[in-house]
Amino acid sequence: MTTTGEDHAAARTGPWWWARWRTALLDMGLAFVSVMECANEGIDFAKDAGIPTAAGVVFGALAGSALLVRRKWPIAVVLVSIAITPAQMGYLMGIVGLYTLAASELPRRIIGSLAGMSFVGMLIVMFVRVRQSMETGESDLGSWSVPFAAIAISIGLTAPPLLLGLYVGARRRLMESLRERADSLERELQLLAERAEERAEWARNEERTRIAREMHDVVAHRVSLMVVHAAALQAVARKDPEKAVKNAALVGDMGRQALTELREMLGVLRSGDGGRVRQAAVPLAAVGAAAAAAASRAVDEAEGPCLSELEELIGQSAAAGMVVDLTVDGEVRSYAGEVEQTAYRVVQEALTNVHKHAAGAKTHVRLAHRGSEIAMQVENEPPPEVSSASSARLPSGGNGLVGMKERVVALGGVFVSGPTDAGGFRVSAVIPAS
Repeated sequence: MTTTGEDHAAARTGPWWWARWRTALLDMGLAFVSVMECANEGIDFAKDAGIPTAAGVVFGALAGSALLVRRKWPIAVVLVSIAITPAQMGYLMGIVGLYTLAASELPRRIIGSLAGMSFVGMLIVMFVRVRQSMETGESDLGSWSVPFAAIAISIGLTAPPLLLGLYVGARRRLMESLRERADSLERELQLLAERAEERAEWARNEERTRIAREMHDVVAHRVSLMVVHAAALQAVARKDPEKAVKNAALVGDMGRQALTELREMLGVLRSGDGGRVRQAAVPLAAVGAAAAAAASRAVDEAEGPCLSELEELIGQSAAAGMVVDLTVDGEVRSYAGEVEQTAYRVVQEALTNVHKHAAGAKTHVRLAHRGSEIAMQVENEPPPEVSSASSARLPSGGNGLVGMKERVVALGGVFVSGPTDAGGFRVSAVIPAS
């Protein structure tokens, strides 16, 4: 984890303006050396200025102590070093001050101006000092070499710390930008992880809903017919043994068909998992993709019912005692698998609801093949007051109409259901053909 901004501020452990005790001790050491240097040079300054030696020493010590605040006020340190340059003191403070100034975040024009002032002040002082050393006989250089010596010394005292400070400042800014970029990337990754978790949760909910809808469509109709036939079998078992045998055979057929459809669905859900070793940890982002892939795979791979099986479906309801007629309008043609399966399920669930809530009612199933869509309608008349099938007491989970609407809307269609004026119930759906 990287730390910037408030984290850096919270990580400060040094006193006052220092971030760490190590940097504080370094500045204190440099300030002590500067104080000793300036105090020693203050003795010669006091002699040249004709003031008491103690005053020169105190002046030098105070001036040298300015290096203590070089990190907080680098401009002040450079200005103090420029101010005491004519007194021929503060060389260490000038070098360190220029380095700190160049490494700071100050504008380049300020750094260049102060560096130029420091160079000019140092050049004048060095020119005077070299000339004095020649006049006193301390140096045997010719007069022609005085400017070159002054320029060389001035450049040697100002250029290296300035260039080094610029390099360190640029490197520091680069590292800070890389740290901020790493923090930004970490925040983006965290946000992506949160979004991936949300998408995975959404995908899991969608998959649970889809599986529940498929289970309902597969089981409800078959089991409802089985219950109706079982009730009829119970009613005629003693009166009409032949009809009882026929009803028992129908119950068996319905059960086998329901088991076959359940087996196909479970096979699709398990496909792709065999032969794989379950990992200890699954990436979160892969959960949503796996769930979505399972949903699409179930739709693509499952051999679901189609409209050609609609007559068989209606025949099963008729065998259970329902009076139902089928009307087909338009030219019969094939559609995409999802469209045919959805249309079949709508009719199937509507007939199941008739068995549950309007046993014995006459039912009309209409199917219309249009140019760019297919429409279906299942409408039942009011149920008779007395019906032998009513003893079946079929339970209702309240999910049939919701599941039908979800299927139709998912394909861009329109679903409408509700009671009729005559006291019956109507279910209508229109699904785009492509």
